[in-house]
Amino acid sequence: MAAEDLQQLRELVEFLKANGIAEFDMERTDLKVRLKFAGLQPAAPAMDLSHLASAIAAQSAGASAVAAQAPVAVPATLPGATPVAAAAAAPAAEAGPEAGAHIVKSPIVGTFYAAPSPDADPFVRLGDRVSNGQVLCIVEAMKLMNEIESDFAGEIVKVYVNSGQPVEYGQALFAIK
Repeated sequence: MAAEDLQQLRELVEFLKANGIAEFDMERTDLKVRLKFAGLQPAAPAMDLSHLASAIAAQSAGASAVAAQAPVAVPATLPGATPVAAAAAAPAAEAGPEAGAHIVKSPIVGTFYAAPSPDADPFVRLGDRVSNGQVLCIVEAMKLMNEIESDFAGEIVKVYVNSGQPVEYGQALFAIK
């Protein structure tokens, strides 16, 4: 990574911290940036940072990928970064059957439907074995029915939402082991 790219990443980290933004993702064909700050709550309204993302992408042409996760994976040379040991001391043990499971998340905001129609059987149930690419549910967004497919093969160990319930982008739908 070039020195100017690293400086821009530092500036991005400082901007996000100054504005209380807990998570930031940007993905371009030649660049991928993911920042996640421990202890910060996500900002209620999403801010339009496309101008900032475009500037970084333009400056980083040719870079294959950058993935940073603050404070755990951001190098200690960045201002405000905390040592990795402090983050490792936090309890990371999950309880329940979904511990260590692959989580299928909603790719869009909409309404979750477990079955293709109200009188039909659900696509999957707790304990069902699923294969990669199998339809798990439907998320309706603006009158469009979007089939959500499994990106992991295994057994459904937890269903996080009920049919007819609204879901947010990135919300957990299923845990698969």
